[in-house]
Amino acid sequence: MNEKLKLIRYHVWANKTLLNHLKELPDGLYRRQLESVFPTISDVLAHIYSVDNTWFSIMSHESAETIYATMVKSLEEISDATLDEFEAYFAKIAARYEAFILNQSDLEAISEYRLPRYGVLRANYNDILMHVVNHGTYHRGNITAMLRQMGYAGVATDYGIYLLSERSGYKPS
Repeated sequence: MNEKLKLIRYHVWANKTLLNHLKELPDGLYRRQLESVFPTISDVLAHIYSVDNTWFSIMSHESAETIYATMVKSLEEISDATLDEFEAYFAKIAARYEAFILNQSDLEAISEYRLPRYGVLRANYNDILMHVVNHGTYHRGNITAMLRQMGYAGVATDYGIYLLSERSGYKPS
């Protein structure tokens, strides 16, 4: 299997595993205000989703105005989402990434991407896909810390746990 497709599928699995865990916790916990990196877990989920959409727009070579509009729209559409709605939104962007990867003949080709506020990035699709997955991993870690701060355990979403679940049916708890 294409390694980047495998990584995006890991990202999807990790987000879904986290959302399923959050659904098992008390209602509304993901909206509880905290003194943390983000004010709520919901805000972290919205951020991950927004950034996933933004990088997709960047890889699609959309204009800076379109990229910014996508970022704003992503945050608006998901700001009051339920956990089930978060799951649907994440599934939608995941399908877009998967189709993108499957339709690219060269994920190694270097391109220039205009990043609003940051300048020009010279990178290939592989680099950007790695960043998307790494970004999600980083923020799922924030959510685990936030859960612990509220007295609840997180759920394992490491890449190794993903491999175990894919190969042996292991379910993290």
